Amino acid sequence: MDFGLVLQTDPPASSVVSLMRRAERNGFRYGWTFDSAVLWQEPFVIYSQILAHTQKLHVGPMVTNPGTRTWEVTASTFATLNDMYGNRTVCGIGRGDSAMRVAGRRPNTLARLGEAIDVIRDLAEGREALVDGNPVRIPWVREGRLPVWMAAYGPKALALAGEKADGFILQLADPYLTEWMVHAVREAAARAGRDPDAVTICVAAPAYVGDDLAHARDQCRWFGGMVGNHVADLVTRYGEHSGMVPEALTDYIKAREGYDYSHHGRAGNPSTDFVPDEIVDRFCLLGPAEAHIEKLRALKALGVHQFALYDMHDAKEATIDAYGEQIIPAVNS
Repeated sequence: MDFGLVLQTDPPASSVVSLMRRAERNGFRYGWTFDSAVLWQEPFVIYSQILAHTQKLHVGPMVTNPGTRTWEVTASTFATLNDMYGNRTVCGIGRGDSAMRVAGRRPNTLARLGEAIDVIRDLAEGREALVDGNPVRIPWVREGRLPVWMAAYGPKALALAGEKADGFILQLADPYLTEWMVHAVREAAARAGRDPDAVTICVAAPAYVGDDLAHARDQCRWFGGMVGNHVADLVTRYGEHSGMVPEALTDYIKAREGYDYSHHGRAGNPSTDFVPDEIVDRFCLLGPAEAHIEKLRALKALGVHQFALYDMHDAKEATIDAYGEQIIPAVNS
């Protein structure tokens, strides 16, 4: 199993670079960041510094979207980083939550997202693609490679990930829901004539190593609120008891009352008081190292290729070190 580190690009950018270097020293192979231009600093500028100060780390957004940048700009940015540092980027992409809503826009449609996946990949790898009906090719790309991994929760999005994406990003670490969603992605891949096992599966969630479970929960409760934004969209689209989405995912948002993006992805977010301890425990990895190892082995047995840990809490360095010293070696032994 590969491991990734997920950070917000809070200033100073030098701290983000430093934590990514620390992650690489501890055996992490991927470095991810949020991508929301109003809330945080521009990630693609910081990727250049991360790549310059690491040797093998692959970097990318978790996740970008088709609406905040034109597709040829996104493709050219990835292709430039790959040309400079040797194909060490991954394009994580989704419909767009905070990046779109904070700027007063709605998340992108799945149709637009599906088109963007093909166009961005083709352009970044040097092939011609249609951009707004016009044929475009980036002529200087040579031997570029850009895997595109799609974030999804709902049935239509999961199907799209299976049909088009090189990888599937699931932003929660509940084994039951992971099994359900991975199965949906692989079934869609098979229906599309693709090899289901060729789709990389990445589970992303907060991880907090320590014995004080109550404190760890408080540091990671924000994640249930973030996931709740997507779940609320699913309930609006499909209904509460449609059978299209597992109630193990949707039940907990009944007490949700809006969301304040000024606290997005941060410990102590007041918009996440509705998230019960049970959801924090299911969605995140908390407790001593042995608890992390047990859950990661269960996820690995379900076919998960990478665990990417959100490290937005008060024990960033300690968690990275614990993973490098204890958890990663044990999971991959």
